[in-house]
Amino acid sequence: MKNEHFAVCITRTCGSGGTVIGKMLAEQLKVDLYDRKLLRLASDDSGINEQIFAKADQDMKKTLLYKVTKSVYNGENIPNESGNLLSDRRLFDFQAKVLKGLLKKEDFIVLGRAADFVLKDNPGMISVFLCASPEACFKREKEVLQTNALGVNRHIRSINRYRSDYYKYHTGKKWKNPENYDLCLRTDILGYQGCVDLIIRYIEMRMQKKIIGCTDG
Repeated sequence: MKNEHFAVCITRTCGSGGTVIGKMLAEQLKVDLYDRKLLRLASDDSGINEQIFAKADQDMKKTLLYKVTKSVYNGENIPNESGNLLSDRRLFDFQAKVLKGLLKKEDFIVLGRAADFVLKDNPGMISVFLCASPEACFKREKEVLQTNALGVNRHIRSINRYRSDYYKYHTGKKWKNPENYDLCLRTDILGYQGCVDLIIRYIEMRMQKKIIGCTDG
């Protein structure tokens, strides 16, 4: 696998610091981090205006779609003539196509989007689940949101429920099942830098090469 590119796919619970860890990891490895940025690339690829694309993505979070059904991604592209270009399945398909294209040419970090499932057949895919104790998640989100305990707890439950439903809808798998991931790390125990160091070490073991300063494949 020495000539393969890698993608670190980070799945995280609300308040665990996964976004910060993703940014730290990307900075230390000098690679791109994809989250909302993925929508822009999918917009470019699909020809759909980015604002419309982002709005459709946001609107999906407000529906009950993920709770009542599922549409497991099978790796096939949906033809343009197949119907609503802004359906949830189409949005996911556009993002999946972009992720697969990126992994052919670069190393990167990606947050959420069930990217671990999309890239599961690529030997360079490394999946990481980040979580923390309820107390640590509450403390972090309270600092960010600056609201009362009821609001913080409601926010955490809402985000985690959406991420769990989204993951199951597109993958058919349970979001918190450790069998889905290469690494499951407690951020409140290891610390953010500790998690970054462990992930880097794991990448080096998998890719069989040093990667700090050597991210050109």
